[in-house]
Amino acid sequence: MDSSFITTPQVQALLDRASGSDVAGGDRRLKAITRDLLEGIMTVIARHDISENEFWGAVRYLQDAAGEFGLMMPGVGLEHFMDLYMDAKDVEAGRIGGTPRTIEGPLYVEGAPLVEGHAHLSSDPDDTETLRMKGRVTGPDGEPVKGVILHVWHANSKGFYSHFDPTGEQTPFNNRRRIRLEDNGFYSFESKMPSGYACPPGGATDRLMGALGRHGKRPAHVHFFVEARGYRTLTTQINFGDDPFAADDFAFGTREGLLPMPHRQGETAYVDFDIQLQRAQSPEDEVFSQRIRLAV
Repeated sequence: MDSSFITTPQVQALLDRASGSDVAGGDRRLKAITRDLLEGIMTVIARHDISENEFWGAVRYLQDAAGEFGLMMPGVGLEHFMDLYMDAKDVEAGRIGGTPRTIEGPLYVEGAPLVEGHAHLSSDPDDTETLRMKGRVTGPDGEPVKGVILHVWHANSKGFYSHFDPTGEQTPFNNRRRIRLEDNGFYSFESKMPSGYACPPGGATDRLMGALGRHGKRPAHVHFFVEARGYRTLTTQINFGDDPFAADDFAFGTREGLLPMPHRQGETAYVDFDIQLQRAQSPEDEVFSQRIRLAV
């Protein structure tokens, strides 16, 4: 059976009914998206001659994997695709420049302590080198951005994030802070150097990566949200340029301009990373995406 089966009147009528396209009422945009999504799934089933057992096996896998959907989206490239898609829309609209966006990942936690000035992110002791990071947040013309709130979060030296640590050893908001910057736009913080990590062994994402012949490892990295009134919010992260997985991130988070090379002296790694924001063109530009995030 080939995918031409999808064009038969019987299947097309099913798509119309299933998506509500043949009745009044409801959300027209949602109807159109639902119809296209269902047609895409049906096309894949016909094109690859998917059996009933394979179909229901996939449904069971997705049910079991629900807790890892936030991790699976970057793993299969969909979160990076959204970055590429938004970049292309920006270019089409003439919105260019600024620090590149990249994936958020599923491990942000709302409500991190808000501090001013030089910040200390690590609340817990960690037997690894110290990370000292600094930079400046500017606008498109190089002007210092006033009123910046810089959200920073990263893993510990074992590759675990506070609030998600399976050992339960980290204190709340370890390696997580919101930093209120002075009007000159400069920031600085220190913490204990994070480690790269792999997706949970034996979990849904790990099993999928193995079935695809891929690894599930990420390089060491630091996440940022940047928000300031009058400017477009930015979701980004840096990978360390000397990490062995910096150019082979399973989550596709590595982007040009986001690979600073640490300068190491003794037990301390120094990183400079400047951030440039775009100006907001609408109120929606000043808020973050409406994804589900852990709130504590």
